[in-house]
Amino acid sequence: MNKPYIEFKKQRDFGALLSDTFNFIRNEFKPFMKTIFTISGPALTVFLLTTALYTYSAGETMNMDIFEVLSYQFTNPIFYLYYLMLFVAIMFISTSSLHYIKSYIANSGNVNSEEIKRNVYKTLTGFLGLGFLKWATLTITLSLCILPALYFMVPMYIVLSIYVFNENSNVSDSYSKSYSLVNADFWVSLGIIIVVAILVYILNFIVALPAAIYTLIGTGIFSGEIDPGASVLQPDPIFIFLNILSNIFSVVLNVVPIICGVFLYFHLNEKVNFTGTYERISNIGNTED
Repeated sequence: MNKPYIEFKKQRDFGALLSDTFNFIRNEFKPFMKTIFTISGPALTVFLLTTALYTYSAGETMNMDIFEVLSYQFTNPIFYLYYLMLFVAIMFISTSSLHYIKSYIANSGNVNSEEIKRNVYKTLTGFLGLGFLKWATLTITLSLCILPALYFMVPMYIVLSIYVFNENSNVSDSYSKSYSLVNADFWVSLGIIIVVAILVYILNFIVALPAAIYTLIGTGIFSGEIDPGASVLQPDPIFIFLNILSNIFSVVLNVVPIICGVFLYFHLNEKVNFTGTYERISNIGNTED
């Protein structure tokens, strides 16, 4: 049975933005995830190894006081390596997801895996630069106040989509265009971002429960016999394994806000530029000819 094609280039209300995000994931789940893991596999593998090292290393700090822990982390290269590989893994998943959707749109639902892989590596440098600029913006604004962060998270939510779906956009153009585009429907954009963030947080919380429960069992809380020498992050193989699963799920779960961001981008773009509308009118004319 043929999968229904989901049109991206049109305006949507709040409910349609949310429902079509999950409809796309459900319809394209197998080929989508296969493409993501094929392209992002090396980065994800290094990230998993780094996660294991970071978890083991963190267990060594739990008997220190808070100042010793912070000092240990900031002087430990594994601490920086972990977050570097986290950033790289997320960027690979993001660019793979966006180019998958770009191929999906260009070929009316029939994706070209080789084209996706080629475009990922073609735009990777610019994508990493824009990704760094995006997270730097969010980090700085969040450190200033919650309210500025709420505003800046909206353009940053679609900035990567602008870079991929606008052929002539470079890093600086994509960054500047994101601010003008979100003014077309700011409050709906902010609302959908918050709802998706809550859903992703709940899913992350559920997946993190096994590691948390194992930790509670290990410290004797469930039995009522708390071992003061037990550590929440003991370098335990089972805990490391559970933590790796939690981390990889958390990273891959980024596809949900990425896909939602694409639908939101096209919604805003239609309100401003009517690109999809003009394309459909043009196609009707071609069909008549």
